[in-house]
Amino acid sequence: MNKRQFFLGMVLASLIGGMVAIAGVSLLQNNQGATTNYTEERSASFVNWLNNDSFVVPDGINFVASAEVVTPAVVHVRSSVSVSGRGERGMDPFEEFFGFRSPSPRGEGGPPREGQSSGSGVIITEDGYIMTNNHVVENATRVDITLENNERHVARVIGTDPTTDLALLKIEAKNLPHIPFGDSDNAKVGEWVLAVGNPYNLNSTVTAGIISAKARNIQILRDENNLQVESFIQTDAAVNPGNSGGPLVNLQGEIVGINTAIATRSGGFSGYSFAVPSSIAKKVSEDLMEYGAVQRGLIGVTISDVGPRLEDKLGKKLGVSRGVYVEGVNEGSGGDEAGLKKGDIIIGVDGFPTYTTSSLQERVARKRPGDTVDVKYLRDGNEMNTTVTLKNFSGDTEIVIKELPKTVEFEGVVFGDLKNEMKERLDIEGGAVITINENDAWKKAGLKEGFIITKIGRSRINSSNDVIEALKKHKGEEVSVLGVYPNGQRSYYDLEL
Repeated sequence: MNKRQFFLGMVLASLIGGMVAIAGVSLLQNNQGATTNYTEERSASFVNWLNNDSFVVPDGINFVASAEVVTPAVVHVRSSVSVSGRGERGMDPFEEFFGFRSPSPRGEGGPPREGQSSGSGVIITEDGYIMTNNHVVENATRVDITLENNERHVARVIGTDPTTDLALLKIEAKNLPHIPFGDSDNAKVGEWVLAVGNPYNLNSTVTAGIISAKARNIQILRDENNLQVESFIQTDAAVNPGNSGGPLVNLQGEIVGINTAIATRSGGFSGYSFAVPSSIAKKVSEDLMEYGAVQRGLIGVTISDVGPRLEDKLGKKLGVSRGVYVEGVNEGSGGDEAGLKKGDIIIGVDGFPTYTTSSLQERVARKRPGDTVDVKYLRDGNEMNTTVTLKNFSGDTEIVIKELPKTVEFEGVVFGDLKNEMKERLDIEGGAVITINENDAWKKAGLKEGFIITKIGRSRINSSNDVIEALKKHKGEEVSVLGVYPNGQRSYYDLEL
């Protein structure tokens, strides 16, 4: 090959290489343009898809449907309490967990005044039964209910259960929006839930969170007979003072719990709140509706959680890492008759595992005296089973029926018979308490809800019927109305009938 041929070959190769490079760059630019256009079109399509009026976010990934169903059935509860001047006292556990002072009269001296506490409630029937917390209405002389549409009612306290911190109220109304109970047994840790209520008097507030834990015992409830039941659902849905008594609901709009407590040092939400599970709340509401009192079935044993602390106390190893240790068995109790003994470790009730005292209490708390439970337990490392017939606190299987105090109405004032425990506490033979006062003359005279009438003129009052007879007898006259407030302060008022 001569130099001329070599030179021509180099030129030809350069030309071919240049043409290939130009073609490649052109192709790459076209591809980039096509990719850019595709991305822009896809993005624009996604935005249009979200903005399309026909687009609906799939159920289960938002809270709109549940909130719309639940909110109309959540009410604001305001309780009025007649209290006296306060004395020095220690920290109330409700103050620590709820961030407000208990309205219960603890001090002595000073003229009576009206204290108030507020919370939330949830309508559970269309004819006006409302579930709330006991601490919201405890010692209340009047309970006012404000519905979501701002309609107002005065409620009657049907019954309370301090051992679960629940209470049942009733307003006279029909066709109310209401929420059904769900099954808290099926609620799972990690499941989305909504807390609905009136924190800081901000009506119809909805917050979202997940179930953080179940069967929590935070040792806040107190009972002189040690019958308190703490098996709370723990959630991180924001709950603040005023939410107490409102519902914790699932995304189907069902009640899975009644919001009860917050763990706080500041009085506000600090990350965790606690709700009474619907398995207990539903049973308590049914008992109060039917019997006027909660029916508690008891195994009749004293119990503790298995763990290192218990083993240190006993000075021995138990051979298991979890369970409910039987520290003692009451003589003649259902557990005694079923053969349970001190040292047994209960691990199941009715086929459900019960590895903590709170889970065991929850299982038994949904039963009544006379019901039976199948108990699985360990004795000397051997798994055993027995059937226990539950008994009440008195040691029998009788159902306790508590009659609601009788009420009568006279010209806008409603009077109720006095409960025996109130008679004993105030050391009086009888009386009639003003439960509702919508009469201007009575209000002007200074008579308030909660005042217990013991005498009208010269007529002694022992019951609500006595009030009606005395008022009719003195119609058109000016009479003195004598009585006492629940805090023991005695007063009298001049009333023009």
